[in-house]
Amino acid sequence: KEFDVVAVAAASIAQVHYAVTLDGQKVAVKVLRPNIEKAFNRDLNLLNWCADLIERAKPELRRLKLRKVVETLSATVELEMDLRFEAAAAAELSENFKDDPDFKVPEVDWGRTGKRVMTTERVEGISLDDRDAIITAGHNPLEITEKAAKITFKQIFRDGFFHADVHPGNLFVTHKGVIAAVDFGIMGRIDVQTRRTLGELLLAFLTRNYRR
Repeated sequence: KEFDVVAVAAASIAQVHYAVTLDGQKVAVKVLRPNIEKAFNRDLNLLNWCADLIERAKPELRRLKLRKVVETLSATVELEMDLRFEAAAAAELSENFKDDPDFKVPEVDWGRTGKRVMTTERVEGISLDDRDAIITAGHNPLEITEKAAKITFKQIFRDGFFHADVHPGNLFVTHKGVIAAVDFGIMGRIDVQTRRTLGELLLAFLTRNYRR
């Protein structure tokens, strides 16, 4: 019904536009940039060439595993290029927090989502780092910070599935004081053993038990 031509957010791979569906729902539409696949393939080929050259010319730098780094980047970008993977990640994260009143993941509009376009319900709120606006809206910054920390710990230690691109552009505080997240292109998974190791490290650090 309506589609804002000016993007509300833009990054290297895609940009987001606000829109209104025919049935009056306010949505956010993420669209891949034209020819972005070709541009990234060119860049990745250059990075692979550079990594190979460095490892051949400087054997002592092989410990950095530069080619492996480029492989990991390539795999991550490939997932980001298909917005259906991002939509699936959003749905999985939403399912994990379906009974949590402090965390909001926008619902995916699957009928308007494909490989190059993803549509979700629109999230409106205050950027997580805008302390003055959060106070003006009547929220306690310490309570908001505590909520955000608990949400992060639940993702990592409870579920082993977490938002791996958390910055103020992707986290908002709604008028009800709920933490809302957007942009699920980069997600992470941690196995149980790694979660336990991280937990032990964190506990030892917080209790200043450095020998532990």
